[in-house]
Amino acid sequence: MFRRPVLQVFHQFVRHESEIASNLVLERSLNRVQLLGRVGQDPVMRQIEGKNPVTIFSLATNEMWKSGENEAYQMGDVSQKTTWHRISVFRPGLRDVAYQYVKKGSRIYVEGKVDYGEYTDKNNVRRQATTIIAVPKRRAHTSPCRTTRGSSSSHLGP
Repeated sequence: MFRRPVLQVFHQFVRHESEIASNLVLERSLNRVQLLGRVGQDPVMRQIEGKNPVTIFSLATNEMWKSGENEAYQMGDVSQKTTWHRISVFRPGLRDVAYQYVKKGSRIYVEGKVDYGEYTDKNNVRRQATTIIAVPKRRAHTSPCRTTRGSSSSHLGP
């Protein structure tokens, strides 16, 4: 293996950083959320003037932890915190399915992205809101592969 001296790598890094300042560089980033929880209210479909409708519902996720030093689990030793998430579904097919089939109390899995926004409430007060924008679940495609015995099977892969 060929390894470059640290100074040469550092020089390329500095040169790269100076190019970023002078040119627009698009980088990949990730904004992905996965939630598994219970629906807190039946979905509501809303439409703002001139915009596509959106299906909105709340989802509760629970975090549990042992709160004592005792090794044996007893009901008093477990603490729980519930976090509520606002889920918004904009995609036409997904929006309609969520509105029709998601019901209060259902246990569901949601993939999406975090969105921070502002809105003005009924009293003309500006408020901040954190929303999970639901996106269709990415499907892993299957491709045939050979096992050691020569029979065909499927595996998940890129």
